[in-house]
Amino acid sequence: MKEFSFKTTYWSWKELVLLLLITFVFVPIVMENLLQGALYVYFEDSLYAGTLTGLLMAIIFTAGVYVIALRPHNLSWRAVGFNTFQNSYWKSIILWTATLIVISILIIIFMELLGGTTENTKTESLQNNMGIWSILIAFVSAAIISPIYEEIFYRGFLYRWFRVKWGVPAGILLSSFVFMLVHIPTYNTLPINFLSGVIFSWTYEKTKSIYPGMIIHAVFNGIAVVLTATG
Repeated sequence: MKEFSFKTTYWSWKELVLLLLITFVFVPIVMENLLQGALYVYFEDSLYAGTLTGLLMAIIFTAGVYVIALRPHNLSWRAVGFNTFQNSYWKSIILWTATLIVISILIIIFMELLGGTTENTKTESLQNNMGIWSILIAFVSAAIISPIYEEIFYRGFLYRWFRVKWGVPAGILLSSFVFMLVHIPTYNTLPINFLSGVIFSWTYEKTKSIYPGMIIHAVFNGIAVVLTATG
């Protein structure tokens, strides 16, 4: 397998366009609309339908990165950040996790003062069905499935693509903006999504590994599920 450096890339506009088509065309139309709608009819529950849709999305995104960006160029998963990081960075992971939590709480308070809500259909479903099975499903979806595939794609591929082309600031801002857009229509959490993207991209830049971003992402999402279930 070829080595991969932040200074060079084997990826062209072709890979970017194909993966963005999956992100903004295939997933919204086929997965989030048609498939999730059919699953909702079957389960009659937004949480179950959304979780299964999320799992299938994770498979599609991960397979897409492999088939489009890695395999054709004989690249290993290290090219999208599956690299070890120094133990000393654990302090930064804790700091960034705490920072994200505190700022997110302030954003939520501010949005509620404006009369908005940060809930979505899966959140409402979880609050209406507080059984241990529902909480477990929500936790696995938010704290395990989402952090893995989202960090592979949005940081491992997308940030790296923008970073190599136009530099670190552009890479962070553009990948975070795309990460924010895909969370529409949960409009009131978009600032949190953008902030999260910035932090995850920065940890990737500093460590050359997507593991720190996955860890922060997982802890943050897991805490959000727990607070939703107990709030």
